[in-house]
Amino acid sequence: MLLAYPLSRKEFYGRKFVTKFIMATMLFSGGLIPLYFVVKGIGLYNTRWALVLPNAVNVWNVIIARTFLQETITNELYDAAQIDGCSDLRFFFTVVIPLSGAIIAVLSLFYAVVLWNSYFDALVFLQDKKLYPLQIVLRNILIVNKTNPTMLSDVSAAVRVQGLAETVKYALIVVASLPLLVIYPFVQKYFVKGVMIGSVKG
Repeated sequence: MLLAYPLSRKEFYGRKFVTKFIMATMLFSGGLIPLYFVVKGIGLYNTRWALVLPNAVNVWNVIIARTFLQETITNELYDAAQIDGCSDLRFFFTVVIPLSGAIIAVLSLFYAVVLWNSYFDALVFLQDKKLYPLQIVLRNILIVNKTNPTMLSDVSAAVRVQGLAETVKYALIVVASLPLLVIYPFVQKYFVKGVMIGSVKG
């Protein structure tokens, strides 16, 4: 929101350059090895922050928030606040943030889904098993429950073991999806509002 708000203001000098600059990061990235060295160099390796901070600013989410602010925060509202002597920082915290509850809820859900489903970053940046997120634990359970049919001579036993492994897999999918399924109904109404942004009103 702190990045999207200045980009939504037409009077912000250089906003087009900043927008193009941050959008370039969607096309080009340093890669995994430089990211690993950066995370290790700033002391985030083997901490939970290594999973959060590298993905803290998503350019696509910034563009969504900027579009929302352009459509919601009108120039008349900004001009009225300036006449009353409101600074940009105060206007952001006392006007923009309270009026942006819908987009904040949507972006929070987006980030929650990304962090909840992320397991590769945990494999790269975490060594301590106590810090492993649920997705890593579930992945390890699936690997342990994989069976090699060639090691079972009894066909009926192989079928039973394979069926148990499939049951465990489906149960883990339900366990991993349940928290987001519980949260989504409370945030769904904000998605409807987000879809209507920019639509024709008559």
